[in-house]
Amino acid sequence: MKTDQTTPGTIDEYIAGFPPDVQEILEKIRLTIGKAAPGAQETIDYQIPTFKLAGNLVHFAAFKKHIGFYPTPSGIEMFKNELSTYEGAKGSVKFPLNKPIPFDLISRIVKFRVRENLDRAAVKKRKK
Repeated sequence: MKTDQTTPGTIDEYIAGFPPDVQEILEKIRLTIGKAAPGAQETIDYQIPTFKLAGNLVHFAAFKKHIGFYPTPSGIEMFKNELSTYEGAKGSVKFPLNKPIPFDLISRIVKFRVRENLDRAAVKKRKK
């Protein structure tokens, strides 16, 4: 689905490579993640949009028929009941483009991942 085959350097560049309807969804996901994880750093990792806060937080990407959301295996496990209606794997979920994107669920998963990463960082800091 990607119309621009060069590797993006920023999330803006990544989003710009898609049709307007998909750009709108990607931008809303980006804003949803940003609100749920204030202070998180936006970057491109694995050639897809990534948010980092005390380590990798979440990734997302657009494909021909779905949005891939990657909140790590712990994020999937914690919300497995709510994610059970979606196709996915150990650390990922596919949100079909022909159905409403669950922005509220994305927000809750990101907030969980923020707590998880910050707790893990605090434990590491105490051990030093």
